[in-house]
Amino acid sequence: MHEVGMTPAKPIESRRRPASGPSSRSLARAGASAGIAFALILLSGSVAADSNVVGDALPAAGRTVEVDPGNYREAVRGLRPGDRLELAPGVYRGGLDLRGIQGTEKQPIVIAGPRGEAGSATFVGQDGRNTVRFEDSAHIELRRLELDGRSANANGIVAEAEGTFTHNITLANLRIRNYDISQGSTAVTTRSAAWDWTIRDNEIRGVGTGLYLGQPDGEAPFIGGVIEGNHIAETLGYNAQIKHQNERAMVEGMPTNRRDTVIRDNTFSKAEGGNSGDGARPNLLVGHWPERGPGANDRYLIYGNLFYENPHERLFQGEGHVALYNNAFVNRDGDGVVLGPHNDVPKEIRILRNTVVARGFGIRLRGADRGYQQVVSGNAVFADPPLDLEATEDDDNFTAGFAEAPDRLRAPDAGLDDLDLRPQGDALRKDRPLALPEDPPGLGHDRNGQLRTEPFWGAYQPE
Repeated sequence: MHEVGMTPAKPIESRRRPASGPSSRSLARAGASAGIAFALILLSGSVAADSNVVGDALPAAGRTVEVDPGNYREAVRGLRPGDRLELAPGVYRGGLDLRGIQGTEKQPIVIAGPRGEAGSATFVGQDGRNTVRFEDSAHIELRRLELDGRSANANGIVAEAEGTFTHNITLANLRIRNYDISQGSTAVTTRSAAWDWTIRDNEIRGVGTGLYLGQPDGEAPFIGGVIEGNHIAETLGYNAQIKHQNERAMVEGMPTNRRDTVIRDNTFSKAEGGNSGDGARPNLLVGHWPERGPGANDRYLIYGNLFYENPHERLFQGEGHVALYNNAFVNRDGDGVVLGPHNDVPKEIRILRNTVVARGFGIRLRGADRGYQQVVSGNAVFADPPLDLEATEDDDNFTAGFAEAPDRLRAPDAGLDDLDLRPQGDALRKDRPLALPEDPPGLGHDRNGQLRTEPFWGAYQPE
């Protein structure tokens, strides 16, 4: 492999975990210094009383600064922990520079666009600069903003390489589009060490690469992230890639304990717009963890996602420690899932209770480190061939050719809106008892969140 306005699917194939905003926090302002800091912000906008909003809660007793395209930059420079910046509808042409801006765990900084039908706060791309720039930033939430690259020579959101870290960043309910001048133009990129990012419920469409997390050389690790509920489509290259990691150069505050990076309930679609030939990329690729030191035992938990179409590449590729379960894979023009050597090799692998429909191969596992356990079990695979596995443990899968999928699934030939991979009646009922280990988390529910009470192969129980 090489480096480098959508309509959501119906709930059956685009289930999204409900967004959970930050809990209400106490905003205690003490001392003259806090008063002076907030006075600086007042120069740039009016202050309105805060109120708590379900799914987007504000710090208790906090205050909101209201700004518009003409005065927002001065207000951004004065942001302090606990501040909330509300952007009026309009076109914002100066980018959003958040270099050195830091909230705290109890008092994050929130920058939010308008609610409902009020219109959008739209940041537009400009040649030669990234639209949103983080550098040594922490505890910042961006909500309800629109980024329109307008095909400029620019990226959307970037944790700049000049910084040392960026952590506890939330990107929620953003719309990012038209960063498409080349495959190297990205919607979201981390180029410095990044940990505890949440990328949730965003719409990313018409970009070179959707998420590109980490540096091509294995530096700038992405640690303990949550990527959930996003719809990423029409990318020239990857919908998302998390880079492999070298032994970590530790910086203050970087986690040293084992962490999971969670990728759940997303739609990764390359049905349209992807490059072919040397430019072809999988929908999602995850690289290995450090070979030693902090992070060596980290893992990916990848579940509840829909991987939809890729006429030029496989849907998923991974290595390292990976748990891949309760996902739906549909590629009527190509291959499904591969775990194999890339920059390292697969190690601890769990491929459990997925439904795969692919014209090429279904699940391929090759070149794994046999000092670790690899399990491929409980899957329903319709492909040619369904499985291409070296020795694994507890193999118990339903396999059939690609052409048999319509005989056992409800609507595997439908378009994205009507796609339905639930089994027809008892077509995928197992003749063995239901066995569900406690780990990985969430395996006891199917892709629609329904509790598994009966033994069926694949990502779904019949309802």
